[in-house]
Amino acid sequence: MTKALLITNPFAARAHEKSAAAIRDILEAGGWKVHVRSVAGPGDARRIAEQSRTDGFDVFVSHGGDGTAMQIAAGLVGTNITLGLVPGGTGNVLASNLGLPRTSTTAARALLRAERRRIDLGVVDQADSQHYFAVVAGTGFDAQLMADTGLQAKRRWKFGAYMARAALTLATVRSAVHRVIVDGTPNEVRAAMLLILNCGKLPPGFMKLRNIIHPDDGWLDVVAIDADGVFQSANALIELLLGYSGTAAGLGRRVWWSRGRTIRVEVPAGVERPVQLDGEVTGTTPFEVRVLPGALSVLVGSAFTAHNG
Repeated sequence: MTKALLITNPFAARAHEKSAAAIRDILEAGGWKVHVRSVAGPGDARRIAEQSRTDGFDVFVSHGGDGTAMQIAAGLVGTNITLGLVPGGTGNVLASNLGLPRTSTTAARALLRAERRRIDLGVVDQADSQHYFAVVAGTGFDAQLMADTGLQAKRRWKFGAYMARAALTLATVRSAVHRVIVDGTPNEVRAAMLLILNCGKLPPGFMKLRNIIHPDDGWLDVVAIDADGVFQSANALIELLLGYSGTAAGLGRRVWWSRGRTIRVEVPAGVERPVQLDGEVTGTTPFEVRVLPGALSVLVGSAFTAHNG
């Protein structure tokens, strides 16, 4: 019998007590033994995961958004406990990359027949602790957008809260020179937004970037988007989407790509930009990311294809 701990975040955009009960009932009807813990504040999901690692659980089920999932994942690094995802947040992009359904009850049913796979994580060393991401780390426009979007707006409008704020602020987008050091090789890159990718799908979950990007290939992909204002931003987005098939590195008119295992990002002295890890603002520039191959065991849907690069 599978013994599972369901960690639910009632502060997430689409998570609530009734849906948590429905998830528990579905898993128990499928033969699992389920215990439920609820997040009470910031950092609770990671603390619950760390405190429960020796309690005999086979699976930790995250019911919340990508931030909740990554807090739980941080508590699982170095163990053989598997992470299962039931979307309940704003973006739920990791679940999409793992081939899991977007609705909570359908995702819960999918976990009962899901396969275990190992995926990579990115890690950022900070003064307080190590912070992880499974989908994307970023700085610039996206991180500032997440920093400025309030919890109440996300709960009410879900991903639309980000879209509305993006529309209001897109005219103010400006690029800055970033020093991006990829596996020891420095690059001077202009960027309004710089992303370090472990997965190819980005919010709102169906925007697929290069077909060489996979969460289990042992690499991190870097993309820098150079744009000032609305018109250049639109051109950059088109170039980004048209680059679905491509080589690991390259320079376009508005979009620059690279690939590595250790990436450091610096901005001019005296300038600090927020940094987001899977949608959670965590620190400021400069920052350095390392890939941890196969660091996390996850449950994946039938649409997931393993690469193990």
